[in-house]
Amino acid sequence: MKIYAVEERTNALLDQLTRVWEQSVKATHLFLSAAEIAEIKPYLPKVLLEIPSLIIAENEDGFPVGFMGIENRKLEMLFISPVERGKGIGKRFIQYAVEMFSINEVTVNEQNPQAIGFYEHMGFVGYKRTDLDEQGRAYPLLYMKR
Repeated sequence: MKIYAVEERTNALLDQLTRVWEQSVKATHLFLSAAEIAEIKPYLPKVLLEIPSLIIAENEDGFPVGFMGIENRKLEMLFISPVERGKGIGKRFIQYAVEMFSINEVTVNEQNPQAIGFYEHMGFVGYKRTDLDEQGRAYPLLYMKR
């Protein structure tokens, strides 16, 4: 497993990361309908191009199996392919993010208890909650700090 910051964000890479995102969201964001996932999906490449620091995890065959995005010491996104979950990639991502980017904050959907549990296990604690997500939808967010 190789984890590294990527500079060149090719269309091929964006397509691969979009597939990872979609598989991950379908496995973990059970509060989202298929229609909502399909509605969000077209925006992902733009988000991946704009996030200042994009870090990917590649398997032994050189294919992306997870990614995270960081901006201003905040973990903005972390997605792992469902077949790779439970193998320590998330933990390695957080360790890398703390070491290389000094992250100290993450925002997580309150309706994703697996993610909340993971971040708590990694030393984050909730300090604020909102009833709506950043797009104004009724998906409560939990803000967590290390």
